Amino acid sequence: MARFSLRPGVTAALAATTLLGLAACSDPGASAAADSAPASSATGVKQFNLSPEQDGVTAAVDPAAAALVPESIKKDGKLTVAVSPFAAPLAVYATDNKTPVGNEVDIAVALAQTLGLEADIVPTAWADWPLGVESGKYEAVLSNVTVTEERKLKFDFASYRDDKLGFYAKADSSVAKVESAPDVAGKRVIVGSGTNQESILLRWDEENKKNGLAPVEFQYYDDDSASSLAVQSGRADLTFGPNATAAFKAASDAKTKLVGLVDGGWPLKASIAATTKKGNGFAAAAQAGLNHLIEDGSYAKILDRWGLTAEAVQKSELNPAGLPKK
Repeated sequence: MARFSLRPGVTAALAATTLLGLAACSDPGASAAADSAPASSATGVKQFNLSPEQDGVTAAVDPAAAALVPESIKKDGKLTVAVSPFAAPLAVYATDNKTPVGNEVDIAVALAQTLGLEADIVPTAWADWPLGVESGKYEAVLSNVTVTEERKLKFDFASYRDDKLGFYAKADSSVAKVESAPDVAGKRVIVGSGTNQESILLRWDEENKKNGLAPVEFQYYDDDSASSLAVQSGRADLTFGPNATAAFKAASDAKTKLVGLVDGGWPLKASIAATTKKGNGFAAAAQAGLNHLIEDGSYAKILDRWGLTAEAVQKSELNPAGLPKK
């Protein structure tokens, strides 16, 4: 039995737009599946369930959180949630090419359940969610949205994941850790042009050069295949980008390893949050529902099945500090 309703939505024609939006905030990768939770094989590769039959985590209703849902939202018994299904493990189309699955979908469904609602999942191009929320088309967005002070002027937020960037190296690389600027001195690093991670790496590189250390060799590639080939062939030492996608890929093929995590807003902490219309009151209900999921263990199970435990939060915050305007 389906755990949520699915509206006819955008197709692969919107994938490029969505991936650009994800890359600007945070990003992800894909593989094939079997069971509802990651399973390790003899080779160390994990298998993720990307079939439409998810048999995922079921959450119990929390009466206190449900009581906070505004009447305008609860009246139809549904919670309309926009997701952008083009980046595993956050959200991606299942093997039937029409059912969104992934971490964001699971959290949206569990959140709706704990609020006594049915999740109405709407596939949406990432660039389209702001207007959709403002117009009331979507009651919430769970699409890897990073909280910023500028966005807080128009939207309310309930955090549910830390925004993390990851340094990944070839599985047998001698590089063991990347924690600060000196660790990237002289390294050949693949990074996305115009991204937040590039900005961080540029600042680290400037710091190194001022301290007389070797400069970073920045490398840019148009697609993931070329980037992967550069790492595996030894032409690049590291990739630096959104951790969620890279972690999924590393678990799926065991060809790379995590050597360092950095806050998405370095040196500031950055939060990924459920995004709602400003002032309509739903963000408080979402925060209460998410904290119920954290407390009863449902949240941890969802993140674990998608390999995102490293990005877990201890509690959901209402309108947490956002990244400042640049």
